[in-house]
Formats: sequence, structure tokens, C-alpha cells
Amino acid sequence: MSDPTGPDRPAGALLGARLFRPILAGATLRERLIGCLGALIGIALTGLVTGWMVGQGPYIPLIVAPMGATAVLLFAVPASPLAQPWPIIGGNTISALIGVTAAHFIPNPVLAIGVGVSLAIAAMSFTRSLHPPGGAAALTALIGGPAIASSGFLFPFVPVCLNSIILVSLGIAFHRISGRTYPHVPSAPPANLHGTTDLPAPIRVGFNARDVDAALLNLNETLDIDRSDLDRLLREVESQALVRAHGALDCGAVMSRDVVTIGLHESLARARDLLLRHNIRTLPVVDEAGRLAGTLGLRELALRGEGSLAQVMSEAHTARAAEPVLSLVEPLTNGHAHAVVVTGEDRRIHGIITQTDLLAVLTRLASAKAFDASPAAAA
Repeated sequence: MSDPTGPDRPAGALLGARLFRPILAGATLRERLIGCLGALIGIALTGLVTGWMVGQGPYIPLIVAPMGATAVLLFAVPASPLAQPWPIIGGNTISALIGVTAAHFIPNPVLAIGVGVSLAIAAMSFTRSLHPPGGAAALTALIGGPAIASSGFLFPFVPVCLNSIILVSLGIAFHRISGRTYPHVPSAPPANLHGTTDLPAPIRVGFNARDVDAALLNLNETLDIDRSDLDRLLREVESQALVRAHGALDCGAVMSRDVVTIGLHESLARARDLLLRHNIRTLPVVDEAGRLAGTLGLRELALRGEGSLAQVMSEAHTARAAEPVLSLVEPLTNGHAHAVVVTGEDRRIHGIITQTDLLAVLTRLASAKAFDASPAAAA
């Protein structure tokens, strides 16, 4: 198969592919269109609301130019650490204040703009509010003309801070309506759920936070991504690489098909009896139509052992029969689940895969790899 970006491709098509290929990871046409719509609504309403609150006098601009750059971050890359509420509000306001101060105390305009922007970067860094448009806010305070100069030390607060607060508020509402999570919440690191001092299993057998920090130090670059998100990304890359290498083995080939279940309206005593008699740790709960409703284990019985099954059971971890079995490594090693229920689209149970099943698969794969690498196999 030829490389779509290789030398045999027409020069025009190759140039187009390079020019219009997203430069941000995860950027899709849908995401960009949502960002455009958000910027349209956010910037227009910010100017409208600011004008309504402070009036449209000749000496107070409705909205300052750095808000355009802020809108790019807020609506196009809302997960960026630079696009969160405090960097937007604090970064713009602090930088504008430094710009006004530099203009007030440094008569030389060339020196003032250099000092203003550099001090704005320093102040944003120390206050954990680094926001690229903040540099533009400082510069606007320095070279914005008579209207900005006449505002004096009011300018950082009205309109810069006011614009920022309104835009962030609109951004929160817009992202909630469009189904995005904003402000961005970094993923929680793997946790030990057993109350002991040991590291969680995914960290004991893989890389940890020190490894991530060492890699960042060796790269000698600043990346626009939270450390915890980078950690989650790397673990997902590991998982996808494992699936790619051994993806032919699917859940349907590994699952147990004779699944012990319990009806939604049966008693807790019956559930406890099934768990102990069959020596299992996860008992799927099914409704009247035979569809999966949840799962139950001795832990749920011990912690919430009163009431009905519906009140005691937990949400089930599920998979499809055609999914690679190694895609279950993360849910079955994070300490939350002991089994994954294999279901169809109608939520009817096809089988179940336990931690023991997954361990058997990994052992077989490791043995096969060792045999392939042995001198006898090579001979």
C-alpha cells in the first residue's frame, strides 16, 4: 500500500494535506466548528454585556483585543492549562495592571513595552495564571492610545477583568451545553484502594510520576498539557500498543459463557449464597427481561448489606464480544472491578471475564513470546 503522503502523491494534494492537517492532537472538524460557534457567541455577548453594564462612552472600550486570543484558547482548546478560568481572568488582569504600571513609571515607550510584557510573563508564572493573551493585554495597556491612557489604573479592571469574567462565564455555559467538560478536570492518578502503603498495581509494573518528570526534564521543553493528563495519555498509549500487538484475541474467545446471575428482585441472602457456593467475586444482576442491571459482590453486601438488590448493587463494567480482550487490562487492574460482563447491544449477558481469565491470557502470551525468542525455536 502506498503512503498517502509519499512522493507518488500529486504535489497539490500533498501540499493540501500538510496545510489542512490539524496541528493539535485530537483536533477534528467537529471540534473546530464548535470552537468557532463558541467564539461567535462568546465574543459578541461579552461586548454586549460589557456595554450594557458600563455604557458605551468614548473612553471605555466595550471589549479589548486580547479577548479574541482568549476566545481561541477558551473555545478551541478548552482542556489546555492556559485556557482555564484563573489563567484567563488572573492572567489578563495582572498583565494589564503591569502594563499600566510600566507606562506610568517608564517614560521611554520602547523600554516600557519590553519591561511591561516581560514582567507580565514573570507575574503570570509566579501566580500560576500563565495565559498568552495576557502579554497582549500588557501591550494594549502600553500602546492602546488615548482611550486606554485616559482610563489609567481602571483599565485592568474595566474592561479587561470584566471582559474576562463575562467570557469565562459564557464559556462555562457553552461547554456545558455542548457536552464538554469545562473547567477541565485533570484525570486522577491511579490510587491504592486497599488502604495499604503499596503503590497501585498499574504504577508498580509501569512508569510513575518520577519517570514522567524525568522525561519532561530531558526533553527540555514546556508542553501545553497537564502532567496528570500526560500520564493518562501515556497509559492509554501503552494499552493501545498492547491491543495492537495481540488484538486478534477477542473477549468472545476468552469469556466464560455459563454465567451465574441473580434476579433483580431476589434476596440479599440468595446473593450471598451464590457468591460463596460458586466461589466468585462478581455476581451479575439481571432484570425481568434478562438484561444486565448491575453487579454485586461480597464487598457491596458488607458495606451496603441492607435494602434491596437494586439499592446494594454497583454499576457493571461491560464489554462487547468482538472487543480485544487486552483492552480489559486497565479496568481489571485499576482496583475497582474484579470482572467485566460481556453483553450485546440489548444488554443481555453473553459471558463474563474475570481477573483470573485475564491473567491466564497474559501468561499464555508471555509464554508464547518466550518460546518464539528461544534458541530452540529459532533453530
